[in-house]
Amino acid sequence: MTAVFITASGTELGKTFVTSALCRQLRAKGQSVRALKPVISGFDEQTAPESDTYHLIAAMGETPEPSLVDSVSPWRFKEAVSPDMAAAREGRSIPFKKLVAHSRTAIEAHEGPLLIEGVGGVMVPLDDKHTVLDWMTALKLPCLLVVGSYLGSLSHALTAAKTLETAGLPLAGLVVSESEDCPVPVEESVETLRRFLPETAVRIVPRQKGKIDWNAIPDLTGLLDGLNKNLS
Repeated sequence: MTAVFITASGTELGKTFVTSALCRQLRAKGQSVRALKPVISGFDEQTAPESDTYHLIAAMGETPEPSLVDSVSPWRFKEAVSPDMAAAREGRSIPFKKLVAHSRTAIEAHEGPLLIEGVGGVMVPLDDKHTVLDWMTALKLPCLLVVGSYLGSLSHALTAAKTLETAGLPLAGLVVSESEDCPVPVEESVETLRRFLPETAVRIVPRQKGKIDWNAIPDLTGLLDGLNKNLS
């Protein structure tokens, strides 16, 4: 079993894209991979096929049967706002202990690579007391940090990395998902990040336009090599 938590320095930076790419690449290498996004806001039943949950199910090569949707994303909310707000607007809440238990059960049950995608960024609130960081800390999993390349992204990326370090969470790698509005070549941003995070593996995911060519995504599986020798 190899489990990794995929988080980000903010929202709409490409966590699901990176998770999907990693999932497809692991499958191409013969790995039995499973992906979860236990909490999702902005999930509308009318447009469910366009949701992150359905994208992850497609990346696993599965059909989005109701039971599988419930397993991948048991806490789904319609409003595209922070999870605590989205839940409150539906008169619901995210039971933190059950969220952690759901994640742990999946970790224990799956023998191959397990990718747990968070919601929003590192410090997004889940309820009145807990953030995504608390969720990650409870699981004590290595993290993949997805960041952008927009103006200000360096500060956001380094702040998120420092937050994970302070919490004692190992950073398995950092993925720079190229932003649409990119003031400098993404390679320059990566050079800066490597200077401040010399022990962290950094990968670039170039921005794609139109239909996604998954074969054009750089291999991200090497970021997991140190977690499980069977992935090499």
